[in-house]
Amino acid sequence: MASAAERMAASLNLGAFAKATELKKRIWFTIGALIVYRLGTYIPLPGIDPMIMADIFRQQAGGILGMFNVFAGGALERMTIFALNIMPYISASIIVQLLTAVSPQLEALKKEGETGRKKLNQYTRYGTVLLAAVQAYGIAVGLEGMSGSRGGAVIDPGMFFRITTVITLTGGTLFLMWLGEQITQRGVGQGISLIIFAGIIAELPRALAATLELGRTGALSTFFILILLVLVVAVITFIVFMERAQRRILVQYPKRQVGQRMFGGESSHLPLKLNTSGVIPPIFASSLLLMPVTIAQFTASSGAPEWITTITTLLGHGQPLYMVTYVALIVFFCFFYTSIVFNPNDTAENLKKHGGFVPGIRPGQRTAEHFDYVLTRLTVIGAIYISAVCLLPEILISQYSVPFYFGGTSLLIVVSVTMDTVAQIQSHLLAHQYEGLIKKAKLRGARK
Repeated sequence: MASAAERMAASLNLGAFAKATELKKRIWFTIGALIVYRLGTYIPLPGIDPMIMADIFRQQAGGILGMFNVFAGGALERMTIFALNIMPYISASIIVQLLTAVSPQLEALKKEGETGRKKLNQYTRYGTVLLAAVQAYGIAVGLEGMSGSRGGAVIDPGMFFRITTVITLTGGTLFLMWLGEQITQRGVGQGISLIIFAGIIAELPRALAATLELGRTGALSTFFILILLVLVVAVITFIVFMERAQRRILVQYPKRQVGQRMFGGESSHLPLKLNTSGVIPPIFASSLLLMPVTIAQFTASSGAPEWITTITTLLGHGQPLYMVTYVALIVFFCFFYTSIVFNPNDTAENLKKHGGFVPGIRPGQRTAEHFDYVLTRLTVIGAIYISAVCLLPEILISQYSVPFYFGGTSLLIVVSVTMDTVAQIQSHLLAHQYEGLIKKAKLRGARK
């Protein structure tokens, strides 16, 4: 039974939510934007026969296109205007961030604050347009050479179809990029992550039905399905535990006298998350793998060279080359993104300016080295954790033909985005409670 304090806290949260008009508007805006996104995943690409396209996709869904279709919320299977989803934007973000780490000019822009951030965002948008156009043209050429049991996928092949496909798919990606930015600014949660989250969640009911159908036909035993469901719950619990895990570094502030009063002398903690990079590494790794392989798989069906077919086969689900490449990219982006999010030198310098220090560590460079030492070891554990979770679907697919939707990558994204969104909602509620207390205090002061 819940204690009286827990019931009181729950009632306060519900009361605060009922009065938080701005938060409710943000939530409704987010829901509306995600509904618009889901509707767009059912608008077919002009000039495509949807029935033939679905038949072709069923023949190739076992490969890496199945993963892309999960992130796209089924839009690739139906070949809709959102078939590219948000992946070109993610790829462009990767390229800009990598260039920022090696280019002094871009690094200087990053340090300029809001102005520099806007310029980098503009470069990312330009890169998104370029990558989306290239991928869309590759898909258009590939579609013209694809055919199913009922005929060709494209009704009227030619340059006009290619141009309209490039414009439509590029426009769909740009719209999703804009929609994600609007969700971030006017809704709750991180817009781009929520779009991927909505796509995965939308495909879960069908994945569950497909798994139960495998059990009905005898392809999977009832005992194995139960074990699979228990495994899903265990993975979710493990992800929540690891995402909340952190190392707290003690920071001490010296006492100082101002006039006749003493200030400072208190201590605090600097929390370092075990997984500082969040869901970025698997998304970035998937994006880099999907960009060339998607085009390769489409062109392979239209009489492409033998080496393209070989690469496509080696980079299929469960293949050793795919697993090694995927893990290598995840580990790389874990360290790379952590270095972007947390700078040990800047943190040590800020502590030194405010008089803070880590007990037993000299302020300045020695503190920065200590932060780097701790963070490197945390990132190693975080990279192993993310790699293990993301390799789980590959083993299940290759060995037991389990639908990918129950994979660790999907669960990692769903759980992490849910936790981030709930934390943001709680921060809005907390801010609303503080605003209410301040208003009450001002009213009481005015009465006095």
